[in-house]
Amino acid sequence: MNILLCCCVGMSTSLLVSKMKKSAIEQGIECKIWAVPADTVIKQIDQADVILLGPQVRFMLKDMRKLCLAKGVPIEVIDTVQYGTFNGQEVLKLAKQLHYSNRKDELK
Repeated sequence: MNILLCCCVGMSTSLLVSKMKKSAIEQGIECKIWAVPADTVIKQIDQADVILLGPQVRFMLKDMRKLCLAKGVPIEVIDTVQYGTFNGQEVLKLAKQLHYSNRKDELK
């Protein structure tokens, strides 16, 4: 599973990525997790199975959802509390839920 996080600059998001990677290793989940600024998401969307927006760019959700829908990639905003506390386990859980939900939809 490839999880792309979208943020403003990436300082705090890079810490969240580290926590998510640690949680994935602990759970035995094979995945690639990385973060990019919002203006470069379009260049990397084809590599992503799931896109998560940082709360600070939630205003972009409507436009990003259109882009993601066209590519078949689920997108959601990360909960402010989970983001602010760098809860990698819960954010990874959100990504997994989106990914598996999307896969079920593809099989229908």
